[in-house]
Amino acid sequence: MPILRLAYTTLFLLALLAVFEIWSQVGGQSHLDLMPWYLKLGLGAGAAFSIVKATSAAVSHERGWNGQTLRWTGILLILLIGCGLASYYYHVYGEQEEDQEDDESVTSSLVVPAVHRPMLGNVQRV
Repeated sequence: MPILRLAYTTLFLLALLAVFEIWSQVGGQSHLDLMPWYLKLGLGAGAAFSIVKATSAAVSHERGWNGQTLRWTGILLILLIGCGLASYYYHVYGEQEEDQEDDESVTSSLVVPAVHRPMLGNVQRV
């Protein structure tokens, strides 16, 4: 059984990486950055833990799809929906970066009046 513990620990770490990678790709990294750490930790670690428990339930019984496997898969889906809802909440209500600057920008162009322009020989100006 020690080898199974090592396998489940490795699966948990890989699932944790996969959950956060998929979450940042699907939900958007900018929205994930706005979330508090405890929300990301709870949802991400919970999803990875439910992946491990569903795998453990599938391996421990004769049939792969049994009651425990379905229960942990359902918990996984609920947590992933929670990840999506959290991303949507921070998309709608999170701090928005202002791409538009206030009217503080100044553009200037150098226009030399006709009085100060040097005369260019016999060229006539219209």
